Amino acid sequence: MAPKEIRWGILATGGIAETFTKDLLVDPATRNVHNVKHTVVAAASSSSVSRAQEFLKTVGAPSSAQAYGSYEELVKDDNIDIVYVATPHSHHYQNVMLCLEAGKNVLCEKAFTVNAAQAKKLVETARQKNLFLMEAVWTRYFPLSIYVRDAITSGKLGSVLRVSADNSTGMVPEETFNTEHRMVNPDLAGGVLLDMGIYSLTWVFQTLYTTQDPKTRKPPHVVSSMQRYPVTGADELTTMLLTFPRDAENGGDMHAIASAGFRTSNNIDSKGTAGPAVRIQGTKGEMQVWPPIFRPTRTRLILADGTTEDKTWAQPGPGQGSGWYNGFGSKKNAEGEGHGMFWEADEAATALLEGRKEGKYESLDESLVIMEVMDEVRKQNGLKYPEKIETTERITL
Repeated sequence: MAPKEIRWGILATGGIAETFTKDLLVDPATRNVHNVKHTVVAAASSSSVSRAQEFLKTVGAPSSAQAYGSYEELVKDDNIDIVYVATPHSHHYQNVMLCLEAGKNVLCEKAFTVNAAQAKKLVETARQKNLFLMEAVWTRYFPLSIYVRDAITSGKLGSVLRVSADNSTGMVPEETFNTEHRMVNPDLAGGVLLDMGIYSLTWVFQTLYTTQDPKTRKPPHVVSSMQRYPVTGADELTTMLLTFPRDAENGGDMHAIASAGFRTSNNIDSKGTAGPAVRIQGTKGEMQVWPPIFRPTRTRLILADGTTEDKTWAQPGPGQGSGWYNGFGSKKNAEGEGHGMFWEADEAATALLEGRKEGKYESLDESLVIMEVMDEVRKQNGLKYPEKIETTERITL
């Protein structure tokens, strides 16, 4: 059977949109995916039509792809099957709601929204309109992540008791960001929690929550600590201790430590010798995942019986000799190596093909629970964003 072509609209034209769209246009057969293929039929920039045109040219979109100078124009395009929302998370609620109200399926970048109330409103709207909606936590859809979750659900690690996950960059924010940058600007929900801590929480949740029976699993209790970036007041170091309730006959409660920081580092050198940034510890052994935890390529399984399994997980793509490159920011991957964002695109496309309305490896309900955890962390530490980005009212940002 010929693969089904899914037609994408790209909402926003920044760095993450460029990386995603370049990956999107790689032939899925290079990663042994044959049920779907992707094309880009439109992109929109909020600044100008010319910026959208430049973006489409840069990513190698078909010449027939339409460029728009506003998001309102994009969502009216009848040729679009699904919209990828790539704006800062401060704008996700307004942008995704615009898409849903126009009857468009949506893949929305992480963090899903600024708060749980916004996420709940989006989920309710998508369900009312029978539309597909998924948080683009790309890491969950890597073959590496599937392998790790399988090691848990198969019982290979025994009863999992504790997980630690750190996503830190080892940078000096004063030297890296100006005060308007989305990473440190409170007006854009800047700080490590929503942008970086979401990955630490992703590893905690996909190992301790996703792997449990949806009928019986319960949200975690959380205590946290936060240190502010003195220049803007955004959080620059956040640490969370989570307790996931579990019946005593299944091993009792599970603990997790999720952390993120600018100045701290989970890989102090460039050689990858600092050790794992994720450790999943069970009664029969542990699984280790090396940084960067948002795009990991190395795991180690260590069992109590002496078994050790080291695996590397290079991202597929057009391959060497193709002259094709992708990456994020100033960092480029090896020639022909994809960035890994195509896995979530394949899942979204497959869901449309199968008639599903949410992702396979992170339900909308789980996205809501994670947003509630981040709400609680902010509440415990007195971190509030401006009302204009916390509101569930429909406004223009």
